[in-house]
Amino acid sequence: MTDLARYQDPLTIQRVLHATRTIAIVGLSGNELRPSNFVGYYLKRHGYQVIPVNPREKEILGETSYPSLSDVPVPIDLVDVFRAPDALPGIAREAVEVKAGALWCQFGVINEEGARIAEDAGLPVIMDRCLKVEHARYVGRMHWLGFNTQRITSVRSGLQ
Repeated sequence: MTDLARYQDPLTIQRVLHATRTIAIVGLSGNELRPSNFVGYYLKRHGYQVIPVNPREKEILGETSYPSLSDVPVPIDLVDVFRAPDALPGIAREAVEVKAGALWCQFGVINEEGARIAEDAGLPVIMDRCLKVEHARYVGRMHWLGFNTQRITSVRSGLQ
């Protein structure tokens, strides 16, 4: 059984979120009803460069879709994975090869071998967490609505 807590550390999540500008979403769907499309749309609206990685699509969310991470022509800060867990080791190897900054595995994308491949190469790994939810929790406005942001303070930054 995978110890998921070690892949869900709040400080690691916050560090990855704050260091990220370019996100390659592996398995991003062109179908607006799919969770990956919603997450990609949300991230674009929040100023991230979103790069679709899906060999079955030419363009998603107005961006060129690439067949694999190695085809992406720009540096990748974060690889966000919306694929079946058994695809993770191969994706992790590719993330290491392209020198991505971190590996993020969405809800249900749990594969210890894939996590180990990325970790052994020095990549932070977040697993079984939603990038959109964590962005809203730590960077967005979710904490104003009373959600648990795992911080012990009553002071809100940015409010005078």
